[in-house]
Amino acid sequence: MARIRHIALAYITQAGRLLVFSHPDLPEAGIQVPGGMLKEGEEPDEAVMREAFEETGLEGLELRSYLGDCELDARERGEVYHCRFYHLTYDGSAPERWRHDETDPSDGTPGPIAFEFFWVRLPDEVPRLFGGTDVMLPELLERLRLR
Repeated sequence: MARIRHIALAYITQAGRLLVFSHPDLPEAGIQVPGGMLKEGEEPDEAVMREAFEETGLEGLELRSYLGDCELDARERGEVYHCRFYHLTYDGSAPERWRHDETDPSDGTPGPIAFEFFWVRLPDEVPRLFGGTDVMLPELLERLRLR
């Protein structure tokens, strides 16, 4: 039987753009959005804010709304991910591209892990996101009235 992992994922937007990242040292991980596993006793909305800050380094992120949840199959790894998706906004100043190291990865791998962040224009520039994590993009676009 597959182990269920609880994950919180952040669609971070700013001025009609979505924040995504790649793993420079692990290109097979594809393009992703910030997020990670919940800690013991942690509420999902707390987890998404913690993970978004740890992964991006951005201060001043604001939680706008809960978008929904789904299960993503990772049975090849013996796991099923129960994912909760959130919309966060960032009104600060951030470069078009930057690199940030996560020092405490939630999956237990040794850190730091380098991430290369960049903004993509909604909806047309959004690439396919790794592992099916683009599943709630239609809901985000609906709420932003971009659909």
